Amino acid sequence: QVQLVESGGGLVQPGGSLRLSCAASGSILSINSMGWYRQAPGKERDLVATITSRGSANYADSVKGRFTIFRDNAKNTVYLQMNSLKPEDTAIYYCNVDWLRTYALGTYKGVWGQGTLVTVSS
Repeated sequence: QVQLVESGGGLVQPGGSLRLSCAASGSILSINSMGWYRQAPGKERDLVATITSRGSANYADSVKGRFTIFRDNAKNTVYLQMNSLKPEDTAIYYCNVDWLRTYALGTYKGVWGQGTLVTVSS
């Protein structure tokens, strides 16, 4: 059973910082790209940032220069450092893996975490 478990959400004031973590578990051999998406109330789920297994990152224009995505392949974990947070960053943040392979040579595609709520408000 493969799972993604997010942590690190919460309430923060505008201009503040938060770090989200997402750990993948389940006898994982390798993970391709990992990423973060977010969904604000009444809106669609949008890309925030992705990172390949080699560390190449891609960001939504709205977060460039404020958010940083990085990963620890040894821990099968991806992080999202969020600085200079704005009220419009308020959303549920979801971790995603595009595909991964287990030691049993099973392949899982499109794996999602359960989401973690980030609220930016004074």
